[in-house]
Order: sequence, then C-alpha cells, then structure tokens
Amino acid sequence: MENFNRKKHWEEIYENKPLESVSWYQPNPEVSLHFIHQSSLPKEAKIIDIGGGDSFLVDFLLKAGFEDITVLDISNAAIERAKKRLGDQATKVKWIVSDILDFVPDTRYDFWHDRATFHFLTAREEIDRYIEIADQAISAQGVLVVGTFSEQGPRKCSGIEIKQYSIQSLTDLFQSYFKKIECMTIDHSTPFDTIQNFVFCSFRK
Repeated sequence: MENFNRKKHWEEIYENKPLESVSWYQPNPEVSLHFIHQSSLPKEAKIIDIGGGDSFLVDFLLKAGFEDITVLDISNAAIERAKKRLGDQATKVKWIVSDILDFVPDTRYDFWHDRATFHFLTAREEIDRYIEIADQAISAQGVLVVGTFSEQGPRKCSGIEIKQYSIQSLTDLFQSYFKKIECMTIDHSTPFDTIQNFVFCSFRK
C-alpha cells in the first residue's frame, strides 16, 4: 500500500473504536493461554506480547503471577487504554510503543507471543525482518507463538490487506531458526457474530 502510514492508521483505530467493537476482541484468550501453560514457564520467565494493544492477555498473565511481562504495540493509544484498564497493576508491566520492524530488543525473552500482528506484514523483506528480530530476541530454548489468519480466514483486517497462512506455509517460514512444537487452526467469533479462522503455531528456539 503506497505511502501507507501504519502507525497513524492504528492510532486512529484505538482512539475511535471501543475494544468491544473491534473484530479481534477476545475477553478470554484461551488459545494463547494454552500455549503458555504448555510451555511450563516459571513465574519469572520473560514474556513479550507483540502487538498486544489493549488485549486481555496481560490481565491473565498478571493474575497467573507472571512477574516479567512486556507488551509491545505500534499504537500509544492502545497501550494507554490497557494501562487505564489495569490501574495500579499496569506498573508491573513494561510497555513499549514501537512498530515491530523497528524493535531493537535489549533482552532475550523466554516466550514471544503474537496474535494477529505477523499477518499484516505482506512484503517479503518485512517478513524476513520480523523473523530476524524474533531470532535475536528469543532466548535459547525460548518459545515463539504466532497466530495469523488462515487460508480460510479473512483477506483483510481493519481495512488492510493481510497475508494468509496454512500450517505448512507458517512452519516453512520459521523452520530455519525454530523447531515446530504444535500447530492448530481455530475459529474466532467476532463481536458481530462472524467467524474468523486462524492458524496458530508454536516453535522452540
């Protein structure tokens, strides 16, 4: 998309649309929590949620007692909404406002979670850059979880074209750096009673 300002787009979305009115609204992130529980992470594990925005995953992580949580999102408005919702609990989280492609990690994470950020990267150079950043940012034996629209899912989200994946195509992309643990396809029910099909894969460094 020529001259598309990704940050401006997402700031406008989060400044104008309530959380309950966006397609990715998910009060219980059960699939994400499945992968976290499967990883048997200690409470001090370093966890980062890529494109976390104002999703509820951070709430569940805090409730579970995790002590080192980072949320990265391109939208400052999204992060401010999450902070407001969490109140005093927000001080227990590290918040980073950044495009994932500009992210320079200063630590290594034990668990990297991405629900529906990766599929917005449609150019090969962006995809390769994301994988390089993840490789740099994830610790030895660390886990990466990526969720994208499947080949049966939408072709657009929030007015932006996305890249669809199958279990095989997602695995093929990451296999140079990571070993697949588990993949699944799931249906996500949106607030407007439509179904979006996702593919989720977890990998180990």
